[in-house]
Amino acid sequence: MDNKDIKVCIGLSGGVDSSVAALLLKQQGYDVFALFMQNWNDASTTLHGDCEWEEDRFVAEMVARKIGIPFYFVDLSKEYRKRVVDYMFDEYSRGRTPNPDVLCNREIKFDAFLKCAERLGAQMVATGHYCRKEQATGPDGKPLAGADGKPVYRLLAGSDPNKDQSYFLCQLNQEQLSKAMFPIGDIIKPEVRRLAHEADLPSADKKDSQGICFIGKVDLPTFLQQVLQPKEGDVVEVYDAYYADNEQYKFCKNIIAGLKTTGGQGAASGNVLSCEDFADNAVYDQSKVAALADEVLIRLSEPVRYDIEFETETYRSGRKHIKKTRYKDNPYGKIIGRHDGAQFYTVGQRKGLNIGGHKEPVFVIDTDVEKNIIYVGEGESHKGLHRSCLRIMPEDIHWIHADLEMSEGEMRRYRVRIRYRQPLQGATLIRRASGMFILFDEPQRGVTPGQFAVWYDGDELCGSGPIK
Repeated sequence: MDNKDIKVCIGLSGGVDSSVAALLLKQQGYDVFALFMQNWNDASTTLHGDCEWEEDRFVAEMVARKIGIPFYFVDLSKEYRKRVVDYMFDEYSRGRTPNPDVLCNREIKFDAFLKCAERLGAQMVATGHYCRKEQATGPDGKPLAGADGKPVYRLLAGSDPNKDQSYFLCQLNQEQLSKAMFPIGDIIKPEVRRLAHEADLPSADKKDSQGICFIGKVDLPTFLQQVLQPKEGDVVEVYDAYYADNEQYKFCKNIIAGLKTTGGQGAASGNVLSCEDFADNAVYDQSKVAALADEVLIRLSEPVRYDIEFETETYRSGRKHIKKTRYKDNPYGKIIGRHDGAQFYTVGQRKGLNIGGHKEPVFVIDTDVEKNIIYVGEGESHKGLHRSCLRIMPEDIHWIHADLEMSEGEMRRYRVRIRYRQPLQGATLIRRASGMFILFDEPQRGVTPGQFAVWYDGDELCGSGPIK
């Protein structure tokens, strides 16, 4: 089939990436039309105080006119609020940190938007994501087909290591991938800018979007206060002495130490090595890992919880000996401030705490939404900030295609990231009936419930799931 016989809808956002994607499709002879989606219309939640989408739509329409392709508009704000924003509110209310960009791609761009594009006659939907897709092949080099006889597709990292956005597409399924196109996935950002200037596109110098997908840059607590009510609570700093007596911390430390090999050097560095390239460099004895009972793995994946109690005492102050109350000194920690609601904070957070008097930065190490307490620790090496193992529940494990799936009892080496832009980390994945356990070669800072862990083999994104 010639390109001219393939009708492609480009999701044109008004940014330079989707603009160049549209330009390339047009140059390659596809039958292209642009569709701009409005997903948010509440200007009161943005830091700019205006409707950013209106400016974006204006730029997108000028880009379409410049390229010479039809331009359409669709309002998906109801679907976006129901399927992305309401999910965010629910997750934050439970003390978890969701990733709206991942949900936006799964639920909106490659679902609600895709269906709208198909109603307009599109066979494929293209976006300006920095990632790649290719048809999978078997060991014999022949194209793989699924149980339904349809081609199987692989999702690959973008060629520009500084802009790879495959992480945000980690929840796509085969049906969605089969209709997806990523025209700039094999181009680096400077080249995209150059192509935009060369074609004199109105978006050539437009800054990259920031903040929540399709909402823009927001003050998160203010945004969440649309639904979640502020409530004052204590900020508790946790001292090292707490961990010396904490059974969960000691359990994890002892188990991890017992799994270590005598000569392990850790995973090889680099972001595009395959599993085999660093399998022999694991820091753990793989036979010992395989022998761990499910109960041990479950406990190993659980974070340290804090139950520091503070007692008060009365004393007299000043010349008039006024009676006052204060907290007794506690070797495990100290109340050092107040906050407006534990649900507005996330593990690993540094900004927005408004706490001074420390030599090193202070980080959130845990939040207790029920008791409305935030626990913090000083310094990036604080014991409460790092974990070596995490868990994904069985029903939440997602594979890009079925040929990659692990069976119960199987272990594999992968490269994993737990947030966008984090360098890939060496890890052993252990599949059990109770879920997928990810055992990292090195402790990870700021493991956050609700965020997505994503695993790669070389530059292929294989699977993902939200952290329990």
